[in-house]
Amino acid sequence: MHRVSLPVDEIRTSPAAPFQRLSQLCFLKATSCGLRVINPGLFVHTPKLKFLNISNNLLDFIPDLSLPLLKILDLAGNQYGSYQLPATFETLANLSALYLGSENALQVDFNDFDSLSDSSLKHLILGGGFEWQRYDRGSLAKMKSLQKITLKVPFCENFDLLENLLEDVNETQTTDLELVNVLPDLCNVTGDPFRSLRAMPLIKDFTIVNTWINSSFFVLFLKNVLLSNVRTLTFVNVTYNEDTAEGFRFPTLNHTIVLRSLIFDGVNHYQYRYPSIEISVDMFSKMDYLKFSGTGMNIVPCKVMSSLPSLETLDLSNNLLSDTGFWWSGCSYTSVFPKLRNLSLSKNRFVDLSFIAQHTHQMKYLESFDLSFNSIFLDKPCFWPIHITSLSLSNNNLGNKVFSFLSQYLQRIDLSKTGITALTQEDLLQFPMLKHLFLSFNSIKVIPTDLSHTLVSLYIDQNSITSISRESLAGLPSLRTLKAGDNPFVCSCDSYWFMTALNKSLLPDWPLDYTCSTPPSVADLPMSEYRTSRMSCEAWLQAVVALPVTMLIVLALCSAFYACDGVWYTKMLWMWIRVKRRGQKQANLLNNTTFRYHSFISYSHQDSAWVESKLVPSLEGAGISLCIHERDFVPGQWIVDNIINCVEESYKTLFVLSNHFVQSEWCNYELFFAQHRAIDAQQDSLVFILLEPIPTNSLPKKFLKLRKLLMQQTYLEWPKDERKQQVFWVNLRSMLQVADHRILKDMALELTQSASLIPDDLVPLLK
Repeated sequence: MHRVSLPVDEIRTSPAAPFQRLSQLCFLKATSCGLRVINPGLFVHTPKLKFLNISNNLLDFIPDLSLPLLKILDLAGNQYGSYQLPATFETLANLSALYLGSENALQVDFNDFDSLSDSSLKHLILGGGFEWQRYDRGSLAKMKSLQKITLKVPFCENFDLLENLLEDVNETQTTDLELVNVLPDLCNVTGDPFRSLRAMPLIKDFTIVNTWINSSFFVLFLKNVLLSNVRTLTFVNVTYNEDTAEGFRFPTLNHTIVLRSLIFDGVNHYQYRYPSIEISVDMFSKMDYLKFSGTGMNIVPCKVMSSLPSLETLDLSNNLLSDTGFWWSGCSYTSVFPKLRNLSLSKNRFVDLSFIAQHTHQMKYLESFDLSFNSIFLDKPCFWPIHITSLSLSNNNLGNKVFSFLSQYLQRIDLSKTGITALTQEDLLQFPMLKHLFLSFNSIKVIPTDLSHTLVSLYIDQNSITSISRESLAGLPSLRTLKAGDNPFVCSCDSYWFMTALNKSLLPDWPLDYTCSTPPSVADLPMSEYRTSRMSCEAWLQAVVALPVTMLIVLALCSAFYACDGVWYTKMLWMWIRVKRRGQKQANLLNNTTFRYHSFISYSHQDSAWVESKLVPSLEGAGISLCIHERDFVPGQWIVDNIINCVEESYKTLFVLSNHFVQSEWCNYELFFAQHRAIDAQQDSLVFILLEPIPTNSLPKKFLKLRKLLMQQTYLEWPKDERKQQVFWVNLRSMLQVADHRILKDMALELTQSASLIPDDLVPLLK
C-alpha cells in the first residue's frame, strides 16, 4: 500500500483527472478538505475502491456514487439538508457500513433510503448530533438487512419519534442497537420511551453512549432491559444523577433474566457523593461478564463477591480499589467468585503483591489476572495458586528482581514498562511452562545468546536493543511471534542477519516500526530500505574471495619481480646486509688481528684475462690491496708455503669460480687451506665469485666440499648486464673494505725496519 497526495483543487473542480492513473486505488480518505461538490465521474477510474471517507466537508447534497466494490462509505459531518440517497446507491451491492449525519438534516422522510431497500447494508450510523423534528414511520424498516444501527440523535423533547424509530428497527434484522447522546444533559424523562424493548426479540446488544441518566429513569430503563431479550447492556461515558431522595432502588422481578453481560465504562456522578444503590444481586445469577470501569468504586460490595455464581470475567479497572478495598475485612462469605476465570484490577491502588497472591487462592478457577498500572512493590515472598496461568504486572516499577516473585506455572507474563534492564537464561528457567512473554517499554540492551526456552511469542519493542543476532534466537525454536520494533537499531553488519535472513513473518510490526538509529548517515532510515552487501558482513565469504585475489596479486608481483631480475638484486642486497652485520659482530674479535692484504685472489690461470682486466683494476683502483700469486708469491719458496702465507696474511680469500677452477689442482689446495683458516679464524673469510655457471654433475670428487660451501654461503655471480655489473662491484668492494681500519700493520712495520736504507730527507715523506 502506498500513500498518495492529491491536490484538493483538482478533486473539487476536475471530473476525473486526479484518479486517472490510480486504477488500483482501494482506500481514499479526504476529510476536512472543504469539498462542496463531488462530480459524478470523479471515481470512474477507481473501480476497485472499497473504503471512501469524505466526512467533515461542505457537501450540500449526498453525491452520486457508482462503486460496485465499495464496502465502507463515510459521509457524516457535511452540510446536506436531507438524507435522500441518490438512485445510484442501488449499485453499491457490497456496501456494509454507511455513515450519514448533518447538522442541517433534521428530518427523515419516508423515501430517503429507498435506494438501499435491496442492499446488503449491515451497519447504519445515522444522525448529526442534533434533535430531529420529524421521522416518517417506516423509513428505516425498508433496510431489512441491517444488523446494527447507531443513532446519534437526542430525543429529550420528542420521545414519540424514538418510539416510532424503535418500532421500525424491530422490522429489520438488527441485533445490535447503539444510542449516542440519546438523553442530553439535564434531560427529564417523562413516560417510558423504552417500553417497546420488551417486544423486540432480536435485539441482543444495547449500548448507551454519552448520555445523562436520572435515577428515576434508570429504574424504568433497566426494568425494560431485564424484561427483554437483551444479553449485553453497555453504558459508556454516562452521567448519573440521583433525582430521587431514596436514590436507585430496583424492585425484585419474578422473571427469567437473560442478561449475561453488564458493562459500565466511565460513570460520572453529578452529585459529589457516593450513590445510593439498592438492588438484588441474586437476579444476576446467570451473568458471566461484569465490568465496572472508571466508576470511582473503592469497595467491592460483599454480595458481589459471593452471589454471582456464574461470573467468569470481572473487570474493575480504572477505579479507586486497594488491597483491603477489594478483599474487605468487613465481608464474610463462604466462597469468592466460584467460577471466575478472568480478573482485571488494572489502574487501581493495589500495592502488596504478597498479600494479593495469598488471597487469590480463594478463587479456585482464576486463570488470568491483570494488575497493571498499580503501585505494586516487592518485599515478601509470593505464594501463588497453580491455576493462575496469565499475569500482567505492566506499568509497575518492579525491576529485574520481579521474576523471583512470580509463579512457576505461568504461561503468559506481561512485564511491560516495569523497569527491567536485563533478561537472562536464569530468569526464563524459572518458568518451564511459559509461552508468551511481554517485555515492551523497558531498558533491555541485548537478547542473550544463551537463551533456551519454548517461548511462542516474545515482545521486546521499545527497549534499548541495538541488534538481534542469529545466536540470540537459536535457543527459541518454537518462537512464532517476535515484536521488536522501535528499538535504537544499529544498521551495520551486526544487524545484517536480522535484516536479510530472519523470517519476517515472525515480526507483526515489520517494517513500519523498524528504523536505523545509527550511524548518523542512515539515521531514521527504514531498515527495510537499508542496503549492505553480504560480502562486507560475512568474514568467511571475504576470506574465500580475498584468498584467490591475493594469490593473483602475489603471482603478478612475482612475475614482475622475476621479469625485472628481482631475484638477483635481492641476493645482492642480502649479501651487502650480511657483510655489514658481520663486520660489526666481528669488530671485537678482529681488533688485535693484523692483515697484509684485503684479499687473496684464487683463480685458474685460464681465467687470468678476466682477473687482470676486470677484477684487479676495479678493486685496486678502489684502494683495496690484493694478493695475486703471479705477482706476490715469494720466489724460491714452495708453492704450498706461498699459498698458506698469502691466505693467512689476507683478510679475505676471494675465489673466482669457473669450470677451469674446478679442474685446477692448485685451486683445490688454495680452497682447502682457506677453508681451514676460515674455521680457525673467522667464519666469513671466504668470498666466492661465480664467473660462469658450473653444473653440479661436473664437479670432481675432490671439489665436493665446494658444493657444500656454495649451498651454505652466499656467492656473487658475475652478470653480463653492465647495469648489474655496477651493483656487483659495489657489493664486492663493501665485502673487502670492512677491515680498512686495521689492515697493513705488517707493511708499516717493514717500512720502519727499512727506514735506514732511505735517505733522511725522504723519511718525512713516508710518514
